[in-house]
Amino acid sequence: MNLLAEPKPKLRDNAPQRVQQRRKLDRFKSAFRDPVRDTLALVLAGGRGSRLKNLTDWRVKPAVPFGGKFRIIDFTLSNCINSGIRHIGVLTQYKAHSLIQHLQQGWSFLKGEFNEYIELIPAQQRVLESWYTGTADAVYQNIDIIRQHNPERVLVLAGDHIYKADYGMMIQFHLEHQADLTVGCVDVPIENASHFGIMAIDDDDRVIRFWEKPERPEPVPGRNDVALASMGIYVFNTEFLFDKLNKDAQTPGSDHDFGKNIIPSLIDEYRVIAYPISRIQDGAYWRDVGTVDAYYQANLELIGVTPDLNLYDENWPIWTYQAQLPAAKFIFDDDDRRGMAVDSMVSGGCIISGATVRHSILFSSVRVNSYSVVQDSIVLPEVDIGRDCHINKAIIEKRCRLPAGTQIGVDPQTDKERFFVTPNGITLVTPAMLGQRVR
Repeated sequence: MNLLAEPKPKLRDNAPQRVQQRRKLDRFKSAFRDPVRDTLALVLAGGRGSRLKNLTDWRVKPAVPFGGKFRIIDFTLSNCINSGIRHIGVLTQYKAHSLIQHLQQGWSFLKGEFNEYIELIPAQQRVLESWYTGTADAVYQNIDIIRQHNPERVLVLAGDHIYKADYGMMIQFHLEHQADLTVGCVDVPIENASHFGIMAIDDDDRVIRFWEKPERPEPVPGRNDVALASMGIYVFNTEFLFDKLNKDAQTPGSDHDFGKNIIPSLIDEYRVIAYPISRIQDGAYWRDVGTVDAYYQANLELIGVTPDLNLYDENWPIWTYQAQLPAAKFIFDDDDRRGMAVDSMVSGGCIISGATVRHSILFSSVRVNSYSVVQDSIVLPEVDIGRDCHINKAIIEKRCRLPAGTQIGVDPQTDKERFFVTPNGITLVTPAMLGQRVR
């Protein structure tokens, strides 16, 4: 015991003063909060995507391969990362195993120690004794999880489109317009507009009418060739979202869907603002790949000299799972047996052995054997194409083994008897159609 030490004075109770100081500090912090970091992104990745036919027999649509080495969901998630959003939840439901595996392998680089995450949120019947019945219901059934993250805003995203968008700019637009809800939108050809939610807006970008997949879409004023379509991207103020989801959940006869129910019910009373992305953001890109024909076209667009979607943009990289594969190899250089690819994208692990590939995309670990020709086609991973095959305008599903001499895209009638042929004449081939059991 130190007898020379001076006795400590009694501390005064300054609790009220400390509370007041803390409140001032909180107000100061809120004035400088980053609106992007205060936003939780929810990626809706549970839809089957039945219009993609056999491509979604064993996987959910966001897990379908795209662009040589990616999955469809990679584009939505890359938009988040490139926009500075590090709080992400992915809502899954239908045949989600390959999607979950892909996210675990390729998207685990965010650091939880820095409050960064991509959180997998499977359908769990947390609120109701049923699976998700609509896009709004998928969010409603996870309100308790959203509350735990305590975001200022919720960014609802579609995980099944191919697009490039800066969400930070959209969130800033939402704040500047003091919106309750902001809907991302894009011009689409009028002949395709019936597949989307279509809206009409006034001069201040306020949504004044909204139709979900109308039979006769209303064109943009002054233009008869395009309509303004929802991208399935929404920015909500969090408490506003909760209130409307709870109301919708108690509405008899509702489909519990954002496009069918939530948005139309808000237009008259609240500030629902349209964000026409292609008119605001330079380099913005959006494609719906909901049908086999649209999927085929969007893939092959990437081969062009200057495609609208630049996968080589170092300022906006597309992240994915990087398989450890050797470089593509092209072997044999005889006049009648030359391994070559022209106007094509060829991924790692591929071997072009004395074969010719023209205007096609080969995903990882594809082998094309001698004297075969692959043209205007998309070949998914781990496909083996035997000798003397001729493949034209086709999509070959993962792990197919094409026997020597196989002809696809040569005789349409024969193809229709064995495979799926689209209205535009694209032939989709799966292992099951070939009588091969790979699962």
